[in-house]
Amino acid sequence: MIKDYNTTYILNIETATKNCSVSVSKNGKLIALKEICEVNFSHAEKLHYFIQNTLDQAKIDFKNLSAIAVSKGPGSYTGLRIGVSSAKGLCFALDIPLISVLTLASLAHATTVESGYIIPLLDARRQEVYTAIFDANYNLIKKTYNYILDENSFTEYLDKNKVTFLGDGTNKTSEIINHKNAIFLKDYFPSAKEMTRLSYRKYQNSDFEDVAYFEPFYLKDFYVTVSKKKIK
Repeated sequence: MIKDYNTTYILNIETATKNCSVSVSKNGKLIALKEICEVNFSHAEKLHYFIQNTLDQAKIDFKNLSAIAVSKGPGSYTGLRIGVSSAKGLCFALDIPLISVLTLASLAHATTVESGYIIPLLDARRQEVYTAIFDANYNLIKKTYNYILDENSFTEYLDKNKVTFLGDGTNKTSEIINHKNAIFLKDYFPSAKEMTRLSYRKYQNSDFEDVAYFEPFYLKDFYVTVSKKKIK
């Protein structure tokens, strides 16, 4: 297929959580999707197969792509590294732009509300979550931050209006927060499906990353746990 410069094909890669997800969009509309959500991370084994599979579904080749979009974080350190490394490698090889999409923004777009707030939550272990605050129109009210949960969490929003929480951090949040305005949508994970409109908008605005220097948004430092077993 000859590249059509009036058509924008974007490959979207989401690996920030245990959901390994890849999509292809045409002018901002989803035309192909492949994803799997597993307890044991299999991104390293599945990602490149998923990329080829979505291209085959879309009936295009790598040379037809206009840009690569990747979920920038926060999320799993290993998952983000795999996704970003693959995206950067493809951009270098194909000489096309790199687009980054905030993980929590795409997660927020997985639901719609008529009013109130949308608060996506990613599990950050113990009583901590990664979160950001959006209004009903997906406008960012508060930027991404890590937050330690307690019974008074998010009351400044809950006391005003309905608040829809979604993401893998909702399980523990629902056990801590008891408020009449709280709505919990469980079993939601960031997906390349919701990246399509966001990445296309960035492409139209030429909002690209520097491929050589771009790094994932980890939010917290990565710690390596040292084994306590004695070395003989």
